[in-house]
Amino acid sequence: MRRHGHSILAQGQEKHNKHSEFTMDNLIATIWDLLTAGTETTSTTMRYGFLLLLKHPEISAKVQEEIDHVVGKNQSPCMQDRSRLPYTDAVVHEMQRYINLAPTSIPHAVTQDIRFREYLIPKGTTILTDLTSVLYDDKEFPNPEKFDPGHFLDESGNFKKSDYFMAFSAGKRACAGEGLACMELFLFLTTILQNFTLKPLVDPKDIDITPVHKGIGTVPPFYELCFIPV
Repeated sequence: MRRHGHSILAQGQEKHNKHSEFTMDNLIATIWDLLTAGTETTSTTMRYGFLLLLKHPEISAKVQEEIDHVVGKNQSPCMQDRSRLPYTDAVVHEMQRYINLAPTSIPHAVTQDIRFREYLIPKGTTILTDLTSVLYDDKEFPNPEKFDPGHFLDESGNFKKSDYFMAFSAGKRACAGEGLACMELFLFLTTILQNFTLKPLVDPKDIDITPVHKGIGTVPPFYELCFIPV
C-alpha cells in the first residue's frame, strides 16, 4: 500500500512530464498484476489444494499429525518449521505439481537467435513454455496423474527437491513472487490444519477433482466443506 501511495504521489509530481512512467494506465496495470498474479494464484492453489485433501483424508490427517508432533498447539507455525515438517512440505509441493496452475506460464521472448533441437528461433520470438512436460514427467514423478506427496520424499521420508518442479515457470524470468507465494502456501496450510480438520459434505470417493477449466490457468470445480475445530 505504501508503494502504491508513492506511485500516486509521483504521478501528481510528474503529471507534466510526457515521458513519465507514473501514469494512470501504469498504476492500473500494476494493481491488476498485484490482484491477478499476486492474489488470485495463491487463493486458487489453496482452494484446489483443500479439495485434494478432502479427496485424500489420510494425507490431511498425516499432515496434522506431523504439525502436532513438531509444532504443537500452543504456538503458530513459522517458516523455520518447514525443514522440520518434510511431509507437509512435500504435500505443498505436490499440490502445486498436481494442480499445474499455469500450464504454459506467461509469454516470454528469446533474447537472441537460438537453435532448439532442429529449430531456429529468431531473436524476439514470443514463446510459451510447456510446464506440464516437466510437472507430469513420468520418469521423475511415477504415476504423475496421482496426487502423491511421495513424489517429493526420499526413502527415509526426508523432503526431496526436484529440478522438474517448475510450478513458477522456467528460466531466469520466472515468477517474481515465488518466494512470497511459497511462504503463503506453507503458512496458510499449516496454520489452518493446526486448528481445523477439513470435512467434506459428501463421501471422499464421490469428490471429483477434475478441473472445470484448463487453459492459461487451471480452475478447480466448486465445492463446499466444513472446518471443524480440533
